[in-house]
Amino acid sequence: MGNKELLNELLIAWEETYKKGQLTFWIFLSLKEGKKYVDEIKTFVEEESNHSMTCESQSLYRNLRKFQHVGVVDFETGEGNKGPERKYYFLTELGNALLNAFIERNIKLFYNEKIKHLLNKED
Repeated sequence: MGNKELLNELLIAWEETYKKGQLTFWIFLSLKEGKKYVDEIKTFVEEESNHSMTCESQSLYRNLRKFQHVGVVDFETGEGNKGPERKYYFLTELGNALLNAFIERNIKLFYNEKIKHLLNKED
């Protein structure tokens, strides 16, 4: 196996691990924008991540139930398109506080000048 193939294999493995940990962030970010039903959350995650993140509806439902159980997400029912009512999910006050704390601790560090320089540095 050449270096290029090894690099690609290692990158794919790293990305798969990375994506599993990032789904919660992308779901919360989509709900920060406003109330959404599952298909809208899925579309947001995929489009706003430049399609580097994908998620199945069943996975989203599982995560949303878990988030609701701990009180960071809730839903209200609303009219669906020519069908049954839909669940429109949103972040609770606790959920917003959790997302903001996560961003402060884990995302804003990428705005540090040294880190920005390293991210843009080509070797």
